[in-house]
Amino acid sequence: MNIVLTLRILGALLLFLSAALLLPIPFALYYNDGSTSSFLFAAGITFVVGFLLFKGCRSQRELSLRDGFAIVSFSWLFYALFGALPFYLSGAIPSFIDASFETLSGFTTTGATILTVVENLPQSLLLWRALTHWLGGMGIIVMSLAILPMLGVGGMQLFKAEVPGPTADRLKPRIQDTAKLLWGVYVFLTAVEVVLLMLGKMSFFESLCHAFATLATGGFSSRNASVGAYNSAYIDGVITLFMFLAGVNFFLHYQALRGRLTEFWKNEEFRIYLGITVGSILLLMVMNQGSVYNSLLENLRFSSFQAVSILTTTGFGTADYEQWPVLSQYLLVAMMFIGGCAGSTAGGMKVARILLLFKHAHVQLFRLIHPRAVRLVKLGNRPVNREVMQSILGFFALYMGIFVIASFLMAAAGMDLVSAGAAVIATLGNIGPGLGSVGPTDHYGHIAPFGKGVLMFCMLLGRLELFTVLVLFFPTFWRK
Repeated sequence: MNIVLTLRILGALLLFLSAALLLPIPFALYYNDGSTSSFLFAAGITFVVGFLLFKGCRSQRELSLRDGFAIVSFSWLFYALFGALPFYLSGAIPSFIDASFETLSGFTTTGATILTVVENLPQSLLLWRALTHWLGGMGIIVMSLAILPMLGVGGMQLFKAEVPGPTADRLKPRIQDTAKLLWGVYVFLTAVEVVLLMLGKMSFFESLCHAFATLATGGFSSRNASVGAYNSAYIDGVITLFMFLAGVNFFLHYQALRGRLTEFWKNEEFRIYLGITVGSILLLMVMNQGSVYNSLLENLRFSSFQAVSILTTTGFGTADYEQWPVLSQYLLVAMMFIGGCAGSTAGGMKVARILLLFKHAHVQLFRLIHPRAVRLVKLGNRPVNREVMQSILGFFALYMGIFVIASFLMAAAGMDLVSAGAAVIATLGNIGPGLGSVGPTDHYGHIAPFGKGVLMFCMLLGRLELFTVLVLFFPTFWRK
């Protein structure tokens, strides 16, 4: 592994983070919230470390796949540590472990918070929380590939290591062009949502925070009661729509903006994603009607919002779903494992993987009846090769294994059975709210430091799709 080049690129990424840390300063000055010096110090510290790494580490070699795995994994850790500085230096989150938990939760678009009263944070720090979502949503590395030409060399290794889904497809021959197109779509959808939320009488500041969190499927809100604080059917509808769009493969959005709307329906994963969304909403409405909501329209509003929020792993809330029937809660937990489409900003195992797992199981059953038959697993009209299918089977086994082991560790940290399992799937799936002591009206602040460390590791694993992080623990990874 080329450690020198890895450190150089990590330094470049820290230089970008130092610039991003300056963005909330105009808001700190406008609201006079006293956080300006915290952001300046944080940006200065990050810049110095990034500059020393960038200038002090030079290498003529190109990136290898191993380098890509290391850079992607460590860049998220670096961003969590240095991005936590404004929270820590301002005194808003006095514990550095808690500040790092909040920041990693932001960058990984998990949305699990340790804060008891969100409104007590200064506005600039609330914006920074939302901005960590937005930067992490499309990916730190994908952003860097779009704006830092020096990362263009060997860029595909970084792209493959970070982009969520079974495969990483390009829109353009050059990886930098692909990154720019993806970010262009991302920025466009964010701007449209900001305008629509402002039309619903939400302030520009809060519209910006919620748009950042929605398109990234993050879930950090500037209100303690999340989106439910606005009690607006219009705002609920806008955010529901954009959560659903954020859970769709961004390659399809790009095709749609070029006038190829039929590409949505041609895509089998999108059709299944749409079917799961509509089916889940209808099931929740049936289970909630009468027992929770008497009005059909009210039932549709709250059930659809929560279904889309959980499926896309956004984690916004307009209702305390722990007060819903047990069957409704079970359905929401099942949706936490699924997530959105591959190539979206959503977490979870992804619809494509779940679909291919069921297709693979169907083929195996078919072969028991017809041993000589030749049946291929296909996604759409394209056969799925053996390596991709083996990767998906391995991913599923690891995902469930990590869920069990991490749940055991959280129980060892003092959490009850429901809370332990819910906390793990909520962080491993990058969702945020779970059940029990980490439910939609609770927080993660009461968890012991050991438990927070386990959940932070789960956040990172979920955001980087397991393999990128786990390969670092193989001794052979570090050998020549």
